[in-house]
Amino acid sequence: MLTMAAQLRAVVSAHVVAIVGQPVFAGVYLTGDFDGLRWHAIGADVVTSIGYLQVIVAIVAWIRLRQAWPFLATAAVVAAETVQYFAGLDGALWLHIPLGVMTVVALVVLFIAVWSRPLPRREVPNA
Repeated sequence: MLTMAAQLRAVVSAHVVAIVGQPVFAGVYLTGDFDGLRWHAIGADVVTSIGYLQVIVAIVAWIRLRQAWPFLATAAVVAAETVQYFAGLDGALWLHIPLGVMTVVALVVLFIAVWSRPLPRREVPNA
């Protein structure tokens, strides 16, 4: 079984891989390939789902590892993703595009932090 730190790193890594595809799919659409928009929509569902899974893992990490920062950072990223998701559905590109760029950057920073900051190897037993 993976440690809590390994689980957090795994879900953050999957989240980054999924979100990096989003600008690519949007670019494919903007070059005239209308299938790119369908892939962008599917990607948005995948990214959002992984984000919510990451929230759950970050909550468990907070409880078991006594580390609040992964949850706080995840909550901020997922809140921005959620706003960005609905801005995209609504066609509010003035918000969707810049918030999308900021969300990708924030998630990459979180990825770097999760992989570079030491997390406790030993989980705190539940009392």
